[in-house]
Amino acid sequence: MKYRKGVAGESNDDDGSTKRGRDATLSIQVEIAEYHGGGGGGGGGGLGNGGGGSASFFEPWREATPGSGSGHGSSGRGGGGREPPEKRLTLFALRLAVLEKAASGLGMLDFMWATVVLLGGFASALRITDFWCVTVILVGEGARVFGRSHELEWQHHSTLTSTAGSALRSSSRLFRRLVHALADPAAATVTGGARGQDARDRAAQFQRQIVAFMKQRAWHAPDVSLLPYTGWVFVSKKIGRLLNWLQVLSAFTCVALSVMRLWRHDFGDEPNKRPALLLFYTLALIEALLFLLEKAYWTWKISVRKLLEQVSRECELGAYGHVSLTRFFYDAYSRCINGSIFDGIKMDLVTFAEELILSEFLDEQLIGVRILQQFADAKGSTRDTLRKVGTSARSIERLVEMLNWKRPEEEEVRWCAAQVVSKLAGKRQNALRVSAIPGAIESVMSLLYAAWSAPASAAPHDVSPAARRSYDHPQFNLLGLLILKRLARDHDNCGKIGNTRGLLAKIIEFTHASPALLRNTLAPESQVRAVSLALKVVKILVSTTGSTGKMLRREVAENVFTVSSLRVVLQHGQQHRALQKLATDILSGLAMDDKGKQVIVGTGGVVKQLLSIFVDAETELGGEAGEALAMLALESEASCAAILKRDDVLDHLVSALEGDGGARRLNAARVLRNLCAYAGEKHRPRLSAVIKAMPVVLKATMTGSDKILEVSVGLTTQICKFIDGDRFADELRGAGIDERAYVERLASILREHRYPVIRVPRMRRFVVQQVIWLMTSSCSAAAGGGGGGGADYVSLLREAGMERLLESIADTTSELECYHVFSGSVGISKHRESFSAAVDAALELLGGDGARAE
Repeated sequence: MKYRKGVAGESNDDDGSTKRGRDATLSIQVEIAEYHGGGGGGGGGGLGNGGGGSASFFEPWREATPGSGSGHGSSGRGGGGREPPEKRLTLFALRLAVLEKAASGLGMLDFMWATVVLLGGFASALRITDFWCVTVILVGEGARVFGRSHELEWQHHSTLTSTAGSALRSSSRLFRRLVHALADPAAATVTGGARGQDARDRAAQFQRQIVAFMKQRAWHAPDVSLLPYTGWVFVSKKIGRLLNWLQVLSAFTCVALSVMRLWRHDFGDEPNKRPALLLFYTLALIEALLFLLEKAYWTWKISVRKLLEQVSRECELGAYGHVSLTRFFYDAYSRCINGSIFDGIKMDLVTFAEELILSEFLDEQLIGVRILQQFADAKGSTRDTLRKVGTSARSIERLVEMLNWKRPEEEEVRWCAAQVVSKLAGKRQNALRVSAIPGAIESVMSLLYAAWSAPASAAPHDVSPAARRSYDHPQFNLLGLLILKRLARDHDNCGKIGNTRGLLAKIIEFTHASPALLRNTLAPESQVRAVSLALKVVKILVSTTGSTGKMLRREVAENVFTVSSLRVVLQHGQQHRALQKLATDILSGLAMDDKGKQVIVGTGGVVKQLLSIFVDAETELGGEAGEALAMLALESEASCAAILKRDDVLDHLVSALEGDGGARRLNAARVLRNLCAYAGEKHRPRLSAVIKAMPVVLKATMTGSDKILEVSVGLTTQICKFIDGDRFADELRGAGIDERAYVERLASILREHRYPVIRVPRMRRFVVQQVIWLMTSSCSAAAGGGGGGGADYVSLLREAGMERLLESIADTTSELECYHVFSGSVGISKHRESFSAAVDAALELLGGDGARAE
């Protein structure tokens, strides 16, 4: 049977539990709707209306604690007060066990009474009728006890039916079909004279199954016939039914004989014989009636009320539910009978499934992993199921092992196991347990390969094209990428992914999307989904913090296909904006390191595409593209030159400062600041055009807050390098700002930020730099003897209490203020001048100029 599979798109928090299944039609949902402003500011009217936004590489962030997001809760699997459906089966098994043990206890008492009292004491005094009735009842009781003791074993084995299909049921059938298969492969599986390619395919598949059965070291219980050449007669299912009917016949015989003798009660006149026989027949009747009551209750619940079918529907186990629940019920009933009657009610389907996946037989493994897959996917049972499986090292190890199974007959087992592992990886603690298994990452990696694995016994020419087509590799690829994405949310797992040989290159391979695929509105969603998941994995890897992140960014940048694939997405992904966003985020991460900057700038068209996305004000990706450009321009003259190749880039950056998009405005200011700071003397004349942005930037300084305020002060300092004090005074007047008010604003910023703030780590540095420029320009004007419109900023700063503020800042400087960007809490790209040195220089200028002024 060929299955169609679907992978539902995971939600933002990876906790989506959309129904999936092998029997479902293809339903691949593409989740490409992440348009939050990465690294952006808030919304508002002008540049001054600064606001929040998601953290970017320009701000440090505290990593989540290892236990965050890993809580499982303690609610039952039913959810909302609803009990797990299988509890009805365990309760049914308990009640049957009560009746069975009561009947067995009475039967044992009756048996002992008959052998010790009647046959031992009254054997010679019994009438021939009573003698034979007692004998028949005892023999029947012995046969019933014998049959009952073995029926459960045989019935249990009869439930071990293969759910994988095409399983052989007896040695005679195996021998007969083996001969036909070897003599005429096509005729062995074709009926009605059908021939052709399909017949040869079925014959070849059957031959492979025969080889698999012959190579298996242990017999499978349902496949064993007890006697040779008996076919289906002496197999476990038939023997179980035979023993069952033997017990029923024995019970009816016991009832008939007991009622007959109790009705006639002609037991003779010997002393004590009459009450002894009355007690015997009464016990025998009660014991038989209890047994028949048990059988009637069994038949009523199973055959009439369809208990197994009801529970199967409630558990949503599908076509295989009856077989699975029958196995579960017999296991629970056997425990109640063989041990305490309460042993069975301690069972649940999740634990039962965990035991089955550890089996050596494929049909049992398939039943177990199907149950786990269904319960891990069902909304009401996900939490409890993942908690149980996640705390069982053996279960996780077997599920991870199943990811490596590549034979065609093991396809569904592998699929269900991959579904369960993907759910486990969605919880942080479980993800750590999965990755802690030796070879776990390699097992997940095996899902990314599309090579069809034929059985060792089959030569390449024996593998039919139909069999090759039946293995649905793209869906396994999607699951593999999804598992890696969820595992990569842990820092240590990112290191393991990077250290797994060949895995990083394979992930990057999936990021490639041809222009035809990106432009085709009817393209298979599974292909777009694979690109999206691969990009998400790469994004997480390049955003990893610390030395691990540095290593991963270097390895990703050194792969010759990485940036080229991202360029294709930027060029042709207009219909997939989420893919473009992921591509720009990856470029931002790679640009944190010098090697990444070199690769990006050296790959033709990447910077051009980022500028096009940024310039296009209608797109929602301007903020992300701007952040990538700002990161590229940081301390890189080559990157600045690449950005300035576009003639109108400065005009677009300046106009973006007045736009509506918060993230776009914020990153436009960052790009302009980095261009002014690191473009070099060659581009200085051209960069003087940024002076026209001064009024907007000054207004943002006076009215803005948070990130917008931080970058506005920093950009003001860089623009001031192109003007003198007089021109700055003119710009202030043009913006309608008084010089004293401007100085007071700078002082108020320092008062509000007496200590470093994580969200705006460069705020105080930029303010101090601007204060230094103001005092330097004022001193230069005084030394030149020129008047002009420049104010005495030294005096204004002293009046605003700047000296005390700088002294306070000197005592609270931090390493946080010494870096341009951050990888988590690790600073990258250190400022050339330490912040404490900048504060000391400002204090020296303020004190020295003040002395001369006096």
